[in-house]
Amino acid sequence: MSQKDRHLFLVCPNSLTPTQPGNSVHTLDNVWHDGNCKTTISAENEVEAQKLANNYKFGFRKWKSHVTERPFEERSEVVKELYSELNVIKPHTGSLITFGNIVYVFLFGWWLALAYLMVGMLVCVTVIGVPYGKLCWQVSLYFLWPFGKSVKRVCSNPWIPEVIIKIFSLFQRYVRTYVWLLLGCPLLVIVHSVACLLSWLLVFSIPVAKMNGYILTSILLKPPEEIHISKVKEVLFKTSLLCCYHAFNSYYYKYTVDGINVFAVNLLPLVIFALVIGYVDRDNRFASSEVKFATAIGSIIPLSYYIGMGIASISAQSNFAVGAVVNATFGSITEMTFYITALLRGHQQGNKCLQEIVKSALTGTLLGCILFIPGICMIIGGLRHREQRFNSRSAGVGSALLFISVGGVFAPTMFSKAYGNLVCEGCNSTNTSSTFTCQSCRYDLLSFSPRPLVYSISVLLPIAYIIGLIFTLKTHSDIYDIHIGEGHVSASGHMNAVVHWSRWRALLFLLIATLLMSACADLTTEHIQPILTQPHISQYFIGITVLAMVPEIPEIVNGIQFALQNNISLSLEVGSCIAVQVCMIQIPLLILFNAFYDVGFVLIFSDLHLWASIFSVVLVNYIFMDGKSDYFQGTALVVVYLILLAVYFFAPSPAGC
Repeated sequence: MSQKDRHLFLVCPNSLTPTQPGNSVHTLDNVWHDGNCKTTISAENEVEAQKLANNYKFGFRKWKSHVTERPFEERSEVVKELYSELNVIKPHTGSLITFGNIVYVFLFGWWLALAYLMVGMLVCVTVIGVPYGKLCWQVSLYFLWPFGKSVKRVCSNPWIPEVIIKIFSLFQRYVRTYVWLLLGCPLLVIVHSVACLLSWLLVFSIPVAKMNGYILTSILLKPPEEIHISKVKEVLFKTSLLCCYHAFNSYYYKYTVDGINVFAVNLLPLVIFALVIGYVDRDNRFASSEVKFATAIGSIIPLSYYIGMGIASISAQSNFAVGAVVNATFGSITEMTFYITALLRGHQQGNKCLQEIVKSALTGTLLGCILFIPGICMIIGGLRHREQRFNSRSAGVGSALLFISVGGVFAPTMFSKAYGNLVCEGCNSTNTSSTFTCQSCRYDLLSFSPRPLVYSISVLLPIAYIIGLIFTLKTHSDIYDIHIGEGHVSASGHMNAVVHWSRWRALLFLLIATLLMSACADLTTEHIQPILTQPHISQYFIGITVLAMVPEIPEIVNGIQFALQNNISLSLEVGSCIAVQVCMIQIPLLILFNAFYDVGFVLIFSDLHLWASIFSVVLVNYIFMDGKSDYFQGTALVVVYLILLAVYFFAPSPAGC
């Protein structure tokens, strides 16, 4: 990495207190002077340093997880324990009677022990399988409480004469092995596979999954005379096949498989399940529309994660131009696939309700990113760090862009209020006077066409976004004084980083995830109608909450992780960056799409959307003024967000629904 590449002047992180190097491989050394913050980023290799630098660039997706393999020796003891093997006997201090181990007995231990007990009785009936039956009884007691015990392999006793070995071993071993393979093994393979699957899906019980995996691969097919179970303190043999002390570990949320978080791995089968039941069971014989909608909308969560991982991987291994193009192209792909699919389906079916749902989802994303994401990050970060600091000037740039965004997006709505005609439907005369009672009223631009104004805004908003990029990254980068520290990369000796996903692999994952996202969005819009017809829930509420915030769950998790590491600046940037992209990129793209393929999308929002968005922007700008955050300010934002959700919940359904 050249000297020019090492110093990247980007957006300033947050706190007065530097992150301690012992707590994280990435360190941030913050120095405040003349109202500005100077922060030095250090990472274990160049790729990670580039990823960290991209986190502070305006318009780039913020990503917490590593995109390269971290040296195992440099990881904390807590993380090392997550990846430790269960075939090594380790010293243990403390009681084995823990809450997690007791939960294991009720969730797994009793029926695993019962399965071995029944299999042991079955093979004992054959007489020749008695050795395996005895082993099953021992293993039954082991699985009932495996903690502090070890399963070891022993060799055959050398003092037995060779003639006896030939007589009793050659024939009996083969016969009883076949009996075991036919009667005992298949049942236990099923039992252990189910236990392994369930414990893996629970994530925090992955040690139980590892234990069942070791049984399947290392113990189940071994002769019974070679298996010995004893307490750990009885160190009689050198070889250990299995040794476990704890069934649950609360830190397994950090566990990754090839760099992918375990939750994203576990949710991937949900995508396949959603596609199968959605496109195979067209007549809803096996699953209702509600189930298909829930699985399709839930499938968006892991796909959003894979898209984020792909964007971060490509950006970290590429120059600024490629990273900017990838972020601009795929950064909003999750939301755009749903919006376009919903508009197309609504146009084909003549259902104006789906257009209102899209507007509700756009507003919900805006409100959630302005209020909920910063609020929940402030609460969690404030509870851990009391008070967190961020550069108020850099936050002011984001706030200004939010004002421009909201003003531009809702300008046609305010134009319709000023120059439109009030059109009412379903009016009835209440008495002989000229008083009428109408079911619904709206402003309609009968004399003026809003399209020229909408097209003008769709051009101006992206221009403002580009100006924001130039301002933050070029002309006024001096207000954000962040650079990659000299010598930090080479000091660790990991110059040749092993990336989890190469650029081509990341691009392949991006394309596949985008295609799957389109399919899931299609299923969501296809089966959303039964959800919209619920009599006690407003359609506004469904769009504001479920459709808006579910795709942003990976971003919420990233923001919370940044806040826990005392990096509240990135937590705030997560929300504001998405909100700005919604207004300055996603909405202009929807207008452009409607210009080429008219689906009836008109950029006029309801009064509730208008005032809720304006109030939220004003509030968040007031909160960000002093450059400090704590849990009280976060609580204020979250409470306001919940109040708005209550308003949407009890609001009447929009016109056309």
